[in-house]
Amino acid sequence: MKRILVTGGAGFVGSHLCERLLNEGNEVICLDNYFTGSKRNIEHLMDHHFFELVRHDVINPYMIEVDEIYNFACPASPIHYQYNPIKTTKTSVMGAINMLGLAKRVKAKILQASTSEIYGDPTEHPQKETYWGNVNTIGLRSCYDEGKRCAETLFMDYHIQNRVKIKIIRIFNTYGPRMHPNDGRVVSNFIVQALRGEDITVFGDGMQTRSFQYVDDLVEGTVRMMNTRDEFLGPVNIGNPNEFTMLELAQQILDLTGSKSKLTFKPLPQDDPMQRQPDISLAKRELKGWEPKIQLKEGLTHTIEYFDKLLKESW
Repeated sequence: MKRILVTGGAGFVGSHLCERLLNEGNEVICLDNYFTGSKRNIEHLMDHHFFELVRHDVINPYMIEVDEIYNFACPASPIHYQYNPIKTTKTSVMGAINMLGLAKRVKAKILQASTSEIYGDPTEHPQKETYWGNVNTIGLRSCYDEGKRCAETLFMDYHIQNRVKIKIIRIFNTYGPRMHPNDGRVVSNFIVQALRGEDITVFGDGMQTRSFQYVDDLVEGTVRMMNTRDEFLGPVNIGNPNEFTMLELAQQILDLTGSKSKLTFKPLPQDDPMQRQPDISLAKRELKGWEPKIQLKEGLTHTIEYFDKLLKESW
């Protein structure tokens, strides 16, 4: 049994990760300030004898004895991270410093949940880990993009200077049950609008692309990454390389929900990437053949079932 700290553990991805780690027989401490996380996401874990929930903000130091740290604390949707951009940057940067300091003191392995957003609006397609990105440092999305880029720098420097055992994953667009219905991300937006019979809001002409990864595939890749024996590994892309336009995504959701919703078009937000697709060659090689198992239709079906139940319960 390992004692594992998951920051952002009551969030969308963090809650799935906590569940997986408990199921593998570990003791899990879930740290969250509930800005975007919710007790609803982890209420089914509350009676587990080896699960502990702590209300805490990672911009403040936290002291505990653990074997591993998964650093997932940071709002990940534009609506949430642009609400308080200074706090978003502080969460990424100061949160990384505090968790790396903890890992250094207790000699724990630590994994950073970085993001494909560090590539910005990419001029290289698909994106490999060797690509340095095309990011606007002063735009509306910069608080998140640059915060995550700085966190990666801190992780590497703590490894080089202090020999902290680090892992860095770059997460591509992920969806699934427990997404917040009002987080402004395209999958949750389209599904909620379709289920409510509202117009589906498409930004731009709908021809921009994303590669959508189901949350179970992300969790599998994340756990495999932590379990590698390397002193450091990363950054490694974790995503599904199958690429879809926004119009293709909207049509799949309309077909699966049977909704009569119509498409409505609005201007593209500032710095919104036109293409996003991971090259996962490195992940396949380093993570024992990991690759996504759940494709878009199956994943959307599970996610639609979740949101349908959620809306009926009047969140």
